[in-house]
Amino acid sequence: MSSTRTLRADAGQTGRLHALDGLRAIALLLGVVLHAAMSFIPGPPIWIIQDSQAATPFALAFYVPHIFRMTLFFLIAGYFARLAAHRRGLGGFAIDRVKRIGMPLVTLWLPLFAAIVMVVIWGAIKANGGTPPDGETPPLTMQTFPLTHLWFLYLLVIFYAVSLPLTALVRAIDRSDRTGRLIDAATGLLARTPFGAVLLAAPLAVWFAITPVWMQWFGIATPDTGLVPNTGALIGYGTAFAAGWAVHRRSDLVLNCWKRAWPINLAAAGTLTALCLAWTGVQPLLMPAEPGQDRILYAGAYTLAIWTWTFGLSGAALHVLARENRVWRYLADSSYWVYLMHLPLVMALQVALSDLALPGLAKLAIILAVTMALLLASYHLLVRHSWVGGWLNGKRHPRRRDTPPATAQAGNAA
Repeated sequence: MSSTRTLRADAGQTGRLHALDGLRAIALLLGVVLHAAMSFIPGPPIWIIQDSQAATPFALAFYVPHIFRMTLFFLIAGYFARLAAHRRGLGGFAIDRVKRIGMPLVTLWLPLFAAIVMVVIWGAIKANGGTPPDGETPPLTMQTFPLTHLWFLYLLVIFYAVSLPLTALVRAIDRSDRTGRLIDAATGLLARTPFGAVLLAAPLAVWFAITPVWMQWFGIATPDTGLVPNTGALIGYGTAFAAGWAVHRRSDLVLNCWKRAWPINLAAAGTLTALCLAWTGVQPLLMPAEPGQDRILYAGAYTLAIWTWTFGLSGAALHVLARENRVWRYLADSSYWVYLMHLPLVMALQVALSDLALPGLAKLAIILAVTMALLLASYHLLVRHSWVGGWLNGKRHPRRRDTPPATAQAGNAA
């Protein structure tokens, strides 16, 4: 089935997929919330500094979004990747992704890493009573290279490097697209039943169940260290990217199924998340999961929660965000910049506020408000109307007094 009707229905007259654009912005901006909450998580320190007002409820601000946030992002990234490759051709798409994904990774990594290191040193000195702690910096190797929060760009580059040659090879071998029709048939069948979530969850659930060391409270281990991503991240996020690529082929059917089933999916997601928390506890569990039946059951519940959250939120967004909204459109445009630049600022604010005698919720609100205000202001003043906006988002928005803004195209961000 062609995706033309869905594109028209969702995009209206603008050619833009408002619901998926907004959902991608939510996935990225939830990352700001997640990182801001990490200094407030009690128990053994898991961040550069632990706030004096750390409390158990703040752990939920990490645990729940971490279940689904990046799976949702990579699903949408795969969807937009096929959309853009279909419009631009494989060569044009590859050039576009080198410009907007590869180049930001290469050029922004060093200044962002330097800023993060300075904040980490400040936090360590503050936590150590004003004196630098002893310790050696490990050498940079394939295993220790710090990708920081830009790891998602690195994974996207890997997925593009696999999907584009594979697509070209299949097109060359299978000119009648029988492979595509088989994929379409399987996608359509799975979209109509709960077995779609089960099938997508299965590879990661198996890996969770058998990998020698799995920190189950943290789900998919963030591949932010090392140039060879951990297997769990490759399986989990690679499955999401491939699913998004396949979903684009059957947009009408799949998106309508998500729209119809979103209350059921979100109810299942909430139930599965509560079940996982009952097993593992709200506070971070830093011990690897023990082999056995409980581990297998937890792996199954957690991976099903990943996909029911993903389908449920996608369906809800297709209801709520289907029409153009200037606020959401602006947030969708700015979210890529905000996420790229947020981490050093969030960490600096966490260190600065860590020992103040304010309620933890108030400090978290200050961190988020200051971060968003500064980054949205910098986006508006320095990025949106400049060559930087064209570099990152695929188009530069001319100022209103100069030229009316051109129609934005779907898939502007990564």
